[in-house]
Amino acid sequence: MPDHIHILFHLSKNEALAKVVEDVKKQSSKWMKLQGVDNFTWQIGYGAFSVSSSKVEVVKGYIQNQKENHRSKSFLEEIEVFMQEYNVSGYDNQYFWE
Repeated sequence: MPDHIHILFHLSKNEALAKVVEDVKKQSSKWMKLQGVDNFTWQIGYGAFSVSSSKVEVVKGYIQNQKENHRSKSFLEEIEVFMQEYNVSGYDNQYFWE
Protein backbone atom coordinates (compact mmCIF):
# COMPACT_ATOMS: atom_id res chain seq x y z
CA MET A 1 0.00 0.00 0.00
CA PRO A 2 1.30 3.49 -0.71
CA ASP A 3 0.61 4.85 2.78
CA HIS A 4 1.31 1.97 5.19
CA ILE A 5 2.52 -1.58 5.60
CA HIS A 6 1.59 -4.61 7.67
CA ILE A 7 4.38 -6.88 8.89
CA LEU A 8 3.75 -10.17 10.63
CA PHE A 9 6.71 -11.51 12.58
CA HIS A 10 7.62 -13.51 15.64
CA LEU A 11 9.16 -11.25 18.28
CA SER A 12 11.76 -12.92 20.44
CA LYS A 13 11.57 -12.21 24.15
CA ASN A 14 15.19 -11.10 23.81
CA GLU A 15 14.41 -8.36 21.28
CA ALA A 16 12.73 -5.03 21.99
CA LEU A 17 9.87 -4.11 19.66
CA ALA A 18 11.16 -0.53 19.30
CA LYS A 19 14.54 -1.86 18.13
CA VAL A 20 12.91 -4.13 15.54
CA VAL A 21 10.81 -1.26 14.19
CA GLU A 22 13.86 1.00 14.12
CA ASP A 23 15.81 -1.61 12.14
CA VAL A 24 12.94 -2.15 9.67
CA LYS A 25 12.65 1.59 9.10
CA LYS A 26 16.42 2.09 8.69
CA GLN A 27 16.96 -0.84 6.34
CA SER A 28 13.88 -0.15 4.22
CA SER A 29 14.81 3.55 3.94
CA LYS A 30 18.28 2.56 2.71
CA TRP A 31 16.70 0.15 0.21
CA MET A 32 14.30 2.83 -1.07
CA LYS A 33 17.23 5.20 -1.65
CA LEU A 34 19.04 2.46 -3.57
CA GLN A 35 15.92 2.14 -5.71
CA GLY A 36 16.17 5.85 -6.56
CA VAL A 37 13.41 7.06 -4.23
CA ASP A 38 15.07 10.06 -2.60
CA ASN A 39 12.11 11.59 -0.77
CA PHE A 40 11.00 8.48 1.16
CA THR A 41 10.47 8.93 4.90
CA TRP A 42 8.76 7.03 7.66
CA GLN A 43 6.44 8.69 10.13
CA ILE A 44 7.61 8.77 13.73
CA GLY A 45 4.89 6.57 15.19
CA TYR A 46 3.84 2.98 14.58
CA GLY A 47 1.29 0.50 15.82
CA ALA A 48 2.03 -3.01 17.03
CA PHE A 49 -0.41 -5.71 18.04
CA SER A 50 0.01 -9.26 19.26
CA VAL A 51 -1.66 -12.12 17.43
CA SER A 52 -2.53 -15.46 18.93
CA SER A 53 -1.03 -18.46 17.18
CA SER A 54 -4.53 -19.59 16.21
CA LYS A 55 -5.00 -16.39 14.16
CA VAL A 56 -1.67 -16.26 12.32
CA GLU A 57 -3.12 -17.71 9.11
CA VAL A 58 -6.02 -15.24 9.21
CA VAL A 59 -3.57 -12.34 9.57
CA LYS A 60 -1.40 -13.71 6.75
CA GLY A 61 -4.46 -13.84 4.51
CA TYR A 62 -5.41 -10.28 5.43
CA ILE A 63 -1.92 -9.01 4.64
CA GLN A 64 -1.83 -10.87 1.32
CA ASN A 65 -5.16 -9.30 0.35
CA GLN A 66 -4.40 -5.76 1.54
CA LYS A 67 -4.98 -4.21 -1.85
CA GLU A 68 -8.44 -5.75 -2.11
CA ASN A 69 -9.28 -4.93 1.52
CA HIS A 70 -8.41 -1.27 0.99
CA ARG A 71 -10.71 -0.90 -1.98
CA SER A 72 -13.57 -0.71 0.51
CA LYS A 73 -11.76 0.68 3.57
CA SER A 74 -9.05 3.33 3.87
CA PHE A 75 -6.13 3.05 6.26
CA LEU A 76 -7.83 5.53 8.59
CA GLU A 77 -11.04 3.48 8.56
CA GLU A 78 -9.07 0.26 9.05
CA ILE A 79 -7.32 1.60 12.14
CA GLU A 80 -10.47 3.07 13.66
CA VAL A 81 -12.44 -0.16 13.15
CA PHE A 82 -9.55 -2.21 14.56
CA MET A 83 -9.28 -0.01 17.65
CA GLN A 84 -13.03 -0.27 18.29
CA GLU A 85 -13.25 -3.99 17.55
CA TYR A 86 -10.47 -4.84 20.01
CA ASN A 87 -11.43 -2.23 22.63
CA VAL A 88 -8.17 -0.31 22.36
CA SER A 89 -8.69 2.91 24.26
CA GLY A 90 -6.50 5.84 25.05
CA TYR A 91 -4.66 5.86 21.73
CA ASP A 92 -3.87 9.19 20.12
CA ASN A 93 -4.77 9.01 16.44
CA GLN A 94 -2.46 11.94 15.61
CA TYR A 95 0.39 9.41 15.56
CA PHE A 96 -1.21 7.58 12.66
CA TRP A 97 -1.41 10.67 10.47
CA GLU A 98 1.89 12.55 10.92
